[in-house]
Amino acid sequence: MEPVVYLGAVLVVGALAQWLAWAIRIPSILVLLVVGFAGGTLVSPDEVLGRDVLFAGVTLAVGIILFEGSLTLRLADVRDLGQPVRRLCSVTVLIAWALITGAGWLVGLELQLALLVGAILVVTGPTVINPILRQLRPTRRVSSLLRWEGIVVDPIGAILALLVYQAVLVGNREDAFGTAVLTLLVSVGVALLFALVLAVLVELVMVRHLVPDYLHGTLFIAVAACGLVGSNMVQSESGLLTVTVLGIVLGNRRTLHLEHVKEFYEHLQVLLVGVLFVILAGRITPQQVLDHLPMALVFVSVLILVVRPVSIWLGLLGTGTTRQERLLMSGMAPRGIVAAAVTSIFALELEHAAATATGERRAALARLAEGAEAMVPLVFVTIVVTVAVYGLGVGRLAERLGLATTNPQGVVFAGSQEWVRQAAGALGEAGVPTVLVSQDARQLHRARMEGVRTERSNILSDYALNELDLAGIGSFIAATDDDGTNTTAAREFGHTLGRANVYQLRRADVAVSSEPEGDGSSAERTAPGEPVTGAATTGSTRQVQTVPATATRKRGDRTSSADRLSARAPFRPALTHEQLEERVAAGMVVRRTRLTETFTLEHYLGRNPDAVLLFTHDGTRATVLTEESDVPDSEVTLIALAPPRGPDPQAH
Repeated sequence: MEPVVYLGAVLVVGALAQWLAWAIRIPSILVLLVVGFAGGTLVSPDEVLGRDVLFAGVTLAVGIILFEGSLTLRLADVRDLGQPVRRLCSVTVLIAWALITGAGWLVGLELQLALLVGAILVVTGPTVINPILRQLRPTRRVSSLLRWEGIVVDPIGAILALLVYQAVLVGNREDAFGTAVLTLLVSVGVALLFALVLAVLVELVMVRHLVPDYLHGTLFIAVAACGLVGSNMVQSESGLLTVTVLGIVLGNRRTLHLEHVKEFYEHLQVLLVGVLFVILAGRITPQQVLDHLPMALVFVSVLILVVRPVSIWLGLLGTGTTRQERLLMSGMAPRGIVAAAVTSIFALELEHAAATATGERRAALARLAEGAEAMVPLVFVTIVVTVAVYGLGVGRLAERLGLATTNPQGVVFAGSQEWVRQAAGALGEAGVPTVLVSQDARQLHRARMEGVRTERSNILSDYALNELDLAGIGSFIAATDDDGTNTTAAREFGHTLGRANVYQLRRADVAVSSEPEGDGSSAERTAPGEPVTGAATTGSTRQVQTVPATATRKRGDRTSSADRLSARAPFRPALTHEQLEERVAAGMVVRRTRLTETFTLEHYLGRNPDAVLLFTHDGTRATVLTEESDVPDSEVTLIALAPPRGPDPQAH
């Protein structure tokens, strides 16, 4: 097969696999590995690309992935977690290394290979941690601990593996210790030197605006590649530590604003993860997996049931972490792309070392190289099983511990005006967590008195955007009195919650738009912001007919904001801040109403034709209504802003 055809197929298959994983809500790595194993039976990546090109590409891609992850690590996130993070990256790593080595020796690996596997598998990694955290969205403390561990320990594992490998090549026990210490010191020194020099140069270039914005992403890729390759040329396998330190330093410089770079890298990381897992899994044949499956299953069972819990509980003893946090972290240690890549690289290095050695060392290294053939499928089975167990099971554990939810349905409101407080209260009565973010102390005090969680902060502050605890939160509604603030806040929260779950009140310049083209005689059309005047029932849902304000726009309109600058407009009909305030001033209040077969949406609208439909709750999930939503006719709780003219029979 031609390389261009193979690489094109890998890109397409990797993208489709991740899309499928998102659709069926399982870790994407599971689908990527299955696809990779299947593809490997048809074509071998080594034959198409060649080993040298393949592993050169893998090394660069892994470095870029780690650089992206380290850019997102903020030192402010661990102000109260400094000791636990240090323990996770030191004591916990050493305990896990010792225990994994013992597990490898027990299942039949030679001690040198067991030490190598133990060093490799102390890692978790951003490629597996971040997707799980994105779906689970646990508390800020747990999320910070897992992300720091996943990113910082990756290069530590690679350097530990390098130390073991160097000791294995030396052979003599006394010389091996000295070689390992020297290798460690040189690796750390080279990494720090390269990282700090590059960080200073990049910051100098950025703050003086010597590079245009559109080249920032390219610049950072070039810098990461320079640090990785240059560091590896001076000291083998030190490059991963270099890019990790470089990313942490650059990501925490106050003079740099790298949000656009981070967004670019996030998309690039998703692409690289898909490609790497498909290619590396394609190097493992089904027969190799079957030959070592019994040993691998015993090995990974020890990792899950013994190694991770013991290393976490001993490593974090006396650090101030809660019992629930340690329990959750004990059940969260999936292995990712660094483990797969480093294992493949060192297995190949052992093979080369055996081929070039002489005398007794050649025989010893040949024996180790032969044993290393079991190391690669062992690690890949470990990746598959740990991702499956932790990725599919951690949600239930987190829910039981009260640290996260597999059904994040909560709502964050930017604003604290009366209707917002009432809506938050109504959602709270339905069991939906809410947060009100505002700087109005008086309004927030009223909300707290009503039992609503509040945060006194500017919604665009560093705290709100980066430190606000979003555990259990699924949606964001920007409802301040400033359209510009709403637009900016919605865009920022869209990075975390997804654009489909982020809303802002209809902008004033959109709602007050020109009349639609045509004669405007349709009785089922209403001007944006006006009460609903017509409805149509279809099946079990009732569609309220409105004309979205965007329908009245013309190409080249100079009075309305561009569509791409606004998030989705919530509620039906979608109103501006002023229009909602006018309805509240006229006496409208937020009420909950249970829709049933005897009191349907049609009955409700008949009694409340001017109602603004806000949310529905089906008993398990809250849904923010929009003008495009299909509202169930019955068997849901409707939350709406409506006139208080006597309670409905089903109202609460």
